[in-house]
Amino acid sequence: MTVPSDTPDAPAPARPAELDMDRLSLLLFGHAAFQYLNAACELKLLDLLMERGPLEATAIRTELGLAERAADILLLGCTSLGLTRKEDGRYRAAALIESLAEEGNWSKLRDTVAFEAHIVYPGQEDFVASLRENSNVGLRRIPGDHPDLYHRFSLHPRLETVFYRYMRSWSQLANAHLVAALDLRGATRLLDCGGGDAVNALALAAHHPDLEVTILEIPSSAPMTEKKISEAGLGERVSVQPCDMFADAFPGGMDCVLFAHQLVIWTPEENTALLRKAHDALAPGGRVVLFNSMSNDEGDGPVVAALDSVYFASLPAEGGMIYPWRLHEECLRAAGFTAIERVEVPGWTPHGIIVATKPGTEPVTRSEAESESEPVAEQGA
Repeated sequence: MTVPSDTPDAPAPARPAELDMDRLSLLLFGHAAFQYLNAACELKLLDLLMERGPLEATAIRTELGLAERAADILLLGCTSLGLTRKEDGRYRAAALIESLAEEGNWSKLRDTVAFEAHIVYPGQEDFVASLRENSNVGLRRIPGDHPDLYHRFSLHPRLETVFYRYMRSWSQLANAHLVAALDLRGATRLLDCGGGDAVNALALAAHHPDLEVTILEIPSSAPMTEKKISEAGLGERVSVQPCDMFADAFPGGMDCVLFAHQLVIWTPEENTALLRKAHDALAPGGRVVLFNSMSNDEGDGPVVAALDSVYFASLPAEGGMIYPWRLHEECLRAAGFTAIERVEVPGWTPHGIIVATKPGTEPVTRSEAESESEPVAEQGA
């Protein structure tokens, strides 16, 4: 659904749940709860149960190579948390896990778990210090000299692999909606700022055969991006340009500039500076697209946006959080954009899309195009 940002009748977001003792217990022992989820993924317990069907504890111990006590602890935690269920003495994966696997999304969730375990959790130890200092104190957990996390990944290939695998999966959980909702008819040149391993650029290029995409990516990650483009067979229309987005000029003459999962990293002032560069790169009437997680304007959720903000407060750079929709819109206006629209993304991830236009020749909106394409009913029909 597309909701103009100044529409007073937009549906109100769901209110946060009231705190009770069960919820408080999960908050108190939340780290331990995550350890069960991580162990179930690392030890492949859930994959085993989905592959082999319901199994008794003895068979699970044998298959996983665990001692009896260790298996008892694992099954106690996973079953009490609902990751597994026990029926007639046998364990099976939760119905939700089985459903995610059938949809092809369980592997994406596993990638997210690995990201949390190996990158986010160490840095979150410094969350309180990060709040007190209003700085990403947790970055000290990832050795290196650069002031942001992403440049340090070149020193840690294993963590870099974990991160980009997660980002690809996190994008894939929502970018089908980006492809469907973003009207690029008439656009031939798109700039993907900080496009990572090209997951969004490739999806858009595959859907729009006349579109050429240039990806801006930090030099240390550009070879990985080139590899993904080559594997997809879209090298004639998708290319990568090594770039420091803050220091280097953006290539001009673009019809669309995409920021996917970028404007949650930086401060609002830095975001406005990047949006001004996007404004300069666009032809009149061109559009900028923001695709990332969003929090409610009221500052009360959704809960996944709040939890994800711990990472942005503690690790990536000197600023960032899952900002509310309205703050992105303020940055867009400050950068000179108009005709701002919100596009809500369905699903449990808090993704959202904001589209804004550089003043000039206004492009035809999706609603106008659909209206024009509707057949006119014959009189008397």
